[in-house]
Amino acid sequence: MKAAKKPIHAVTSWVRRQPPKVKAFLGVVSAMTALVFLRMIVHDHDNLFVAAEAVHSLGISVLIYKLTKEKTCAGLSLKSQELTALFLAVRLYCSFVMEFDIHTLLDSATLLTTLWVIYMIRFKLKASYMEDKDNFAIYYVVIPCAVLSVLIHPSTHHHIINKISWAFCVYLEAVSVLPQLRVMQNTKIVEPFTAHYVFALGIARFLSCAHWVLQVLDTRGRLLTALGYGFWPIMVLLSEIVQTFILADFCYYYVKSLMGGQLVLRLPSGVV
Repeated sequence: MKAAKKPIHAVTSWVRRQPPKVKAFLGVVSAMTALVFLRMIVHDHDNLFVAAEAVHSLGISVLIYKLTKEKTCAGLSLKSQELTALFLAVRLYCSFVMEFDIHTLLDSATLLTTLWVIYMIRFKLKASYMEDKDNFAIYYVVIPCAVLSVLIHPSTHHHIINKISWAFCVYLEAVSVLPQLRVMQNTKIVEPFTAHYVFALGIARFLSCAHWVLQVLDTRGRLLTALGYGFWPIMVLLSEIVQTFILADFCYYYVKSLMGGQLVLRLPSGVV
């Protein structure tokens, strides 16, 4: 007699059989449910932004463990790390000249560890770096982000260079993970530590997105006007949503693999 499926397996099997439009609808419903839950349990929504930074730092800690204990950088994208370092450096510059707060300290720590990861991949563990798999052309994202930041940026009283820099780091952060996703797309098999790191990025992106969405809801849209006028407020919110959905598909397969007890994540064709 055929054994009954576990509830989680039955649900994932049902979701997998659904057409793309139904999957997209289910994803939106799940995201909205999570937002409502966060709104109920987190009273100060600024804590979500700090939590996002903390989860990102946790993900980098997983990378540090991988690089120091396993002595390999296989499966990691050097280009994603370089893009991360770039937007963090620009954001730190903006923090120092525009507003210095706790996020400045968190970004400083994250930038230092990211630079260390880049150093390890480029010099200490270069033999294990999959350069042929890390073939995403970063100018495909850097140039459009630079052009977009010149066209659409904050309308605050700050110097034009600072406003363009602020917009550039917001746009670049939204797409900085694309080279890492390309590496995973090329290999199809993601080892545990890399999977944990990318999943941590996905959670951090969701928490950051939740912070902005809930802030907009709580202020009844006044936050958007406080950010300036024109397209900039919408682009800030859109950037947060885009970077969340970029990683949503991977996070689904990560959770599915974890529930199934698989240590190595195998991605189907067409994922990421």
